[in-house]
Amino acid sequence: MPDREAPRVFITYAHDSQQHKITVERFGRFLRSDMGLDVRLDSWDDGWRQDWSAWAIEQLTEADFILVIASPDYRIRADGMAAPSEGRGSQFEAAMIRNEVTKDLQRATRRILPVVLPGRSIDDIPTFLNPYSTTRFHVSEFSAAGVAELVAAITGDGPHPMPTRGQWPGGAASNTADTPNVLVAGLSWLAHSVDVRAGGALIDGVHHPSSIVQRPASPTQDASGFVEVDLDRAYRRMTAMAGVLDDAAEPFQVGRFRVHLDGRLRFEDRAAVGRPATVDVDVTGVRRLRLEMYRENTTASPLHSGAANGRSRRLPELAWGNPTLS
Repeated sequence: MPDREAPRVFITYAHDSQQHKITVERFGRFLRSDMGLDVRLDSWDDGWRQDWSAWAIEQLTEADFILVIASPDYRIRADGMAAPSEGRGSQFEAAMIRNEVTKDLQRATRRILPVVLPGRSIDDIPTFLNPYSTTRFHVSEFSAAGVAELVAAITGDGPHPMPTRGQWPGGAASNTADTPNVLVAGLSWLAHSVDVRAGGALIDGVHHPSSIVQRPASPTQDASGFVEVDLDRAYRRMTAMAGVLDDAAEPFQVGRFRVHLDGRLRFEDRAAVGRPATVDVDVTGVRRLRLEMYRENTTASPLHSGAANGRSRRLPELAWGNPTLS
């Protein structure tokens, strides 16, 4: 598997001791060699003269996920309690991560993953990462089982996916016998983003001919895509299969899909290649339906194609497969 196709993962840590450095290097080597992740670690790039601040900025910007390795020294430095001359590298990286958390808490919570290696404690996680109220990842051993939860957070493929909801008695099916199914792609759209179009989409091996597709040919003003339609309170249910296109150039991307009903968020889920999201939303009494999709870990504006901090290579390749109203 080429590295460019695998999720890029940056490991940030403090050099507490030589043994800690060795343990972190072993962990990174396991994730890269055995689990196939595109892991980046400082010790692998120290064979030549570096501008380490520029190196850290590149790693933190380009990574799909950032693993924060818990340790006493990292926590002290990340929480701003260390002397300015102590561990400047980890202090700099932690400051950038704090900035990301402040800028977009939801995105940062999913992208920045605190990791507790063997021999460490939850109390070694920096305070600003909210170790007791958010998920943390305890790695019991360097094995597939030992990192299963961590890898699930990176791939979006958890061990307990939500089952498809069955039909509730007295719900949409009992009241819509005289209402034909209508495809959202065939309705008149009130508004939509410039890179969204109606067309066919292949999702998890199934062709959906009347889909809503986002596949920009070049960097655009908006990394997210949306469609808005007027339902005029005429429908009770909206179903769809949302996902990453099977022929996506970058198959490891993760898409996020949202349904807003009359301005309120009513559904949200993630999808990846081979793991589409099943959508079934009650739209009874709804006037306006808005379907949104965007690729995780892209900037709000990927116009900076080729720039050092740009994410121009990471354009979304997503679709709402046959969104249907009934």
